Amino acid sequence: MASNRPAPQAVYPSNDDDFGAYDEGSFEEWNPTEDSVRPVRGRHRVHKKGGGGLARSSTVLGVGVIAAVGAGGIATAQDGKPPVSISMPDLPGVSAVADSLPEAKSLPGVGSLMSDDHASDTTAVTAAAPLTAAGVSAADAEQGTTGAGEALRARIMEQAENQQHQADAAVRAAAEDAAVKKAAEDAAAQQKAAEKEAEAKAAAKKKKEEEAKKAKAEAERLAKLAKSYVIPTSSYTLTSHFGDAGSMWSSGHHTGLDFAAPTGTPLKAVHTGTVKEAGWAGAYGYRTVLELEDGTEIWYCHQSSLNVSAGQKVSTGDVIGRVGATGNVTGPHLHMEVHTPGGAGIDPLGWLQGKGLNP
Repeated sequence: MASNRPAPQAVYPSNDDDFGAYDEGSFEEWNPTEDSVRPVRGRHRVHKKGGGGLARSSTVLGVGVIAAVGAGGIATAQDGKPPVSISMPDLPGVSAVADSLPEAKSLPGVGSLMSDDHASDTTAVTAAAPLTAAGVSAADAEQGTTGAGEALRARIMEQAENQQHQADAAVRAAAEDAAVKKAAEDAAAQQKAAEKEAEAKAAAKKKKEEEAKKAKAEAERLAKLAKSYVIPTSSYTLTSHFGDAGSMWSSGHHTGLDFAAPTGTPLKAVHTGTVKEAGWAGAYGYRTVLELEDGTEIWYCHQSSLNVSAGQKVSTGDVIGRVGATGNVTGPHLHMEVHTPGGAGIDPLGWLQGKGLNP
């Protein structure tokens, strides 16, 4: 800390080896600071003459070095130039300052300026280190690093390598996570596709089984119906079908199904019912109309003879007449028509097939 007191005056003799009288009370305690002390570089210089100068002993020089190191400076000597030997007599006023200062050997990097035969091995190693090695750790020294700049560079490079390793590890981890995620997504998609395919197969199998079951039920139904329904005649040949066009028919198309058979072939009741009509019917010749329980009418036309009369009940397979060639015909046959309860004519072949019969 700077003082407002006037600078002490010192009187130096003209002879370097002999000092004149001095005023012991003119000296004051010197407390070096970072602003008042600067790192000394190059050759040390000592002013032998000049007003207001204070002769520096080896102890004062040590104080300056201590202050420089404490303020962050590193004192180095110029390459190839030996340090200047300074020899000064002990000044009584300076001894008080020296007594108040800490041991120089306890400060890192300063022990090399002094020698102590009684220092321990550890202290000797620390004191032997030059000032240029300040900031070099024991680990750096073991690796052969001797300079502060080199140590800093090595640490920066090590930190950069560590950061690069961490970045590479993060990239690898991210890639592994992405690969795992994609593998899981692919597995899930494959599983979903397999489940969908299995569901489709199961649905197709179920549908096939249902269709087979329906077909079986229909076959059973038709077989049961076939027992209660019969084809109206035998020894026949189908010649004209429902809807065939031609001038032979007054409506311009055929309205029934023709079973060509020899005259006198028996005609059977296709199902149980009641005879609604039995007699001559013009172009139809002799005709029998059989009404079934559901109201459906079966017409037997062009008969050569009738075996039933109106109002008579018949059962499946009963003979109701015989094949003939009466009415508008070209040869003996049974002209069979089927009419719904409403009176509309439908295809006799389809109706018979719906009852389990295949003429």
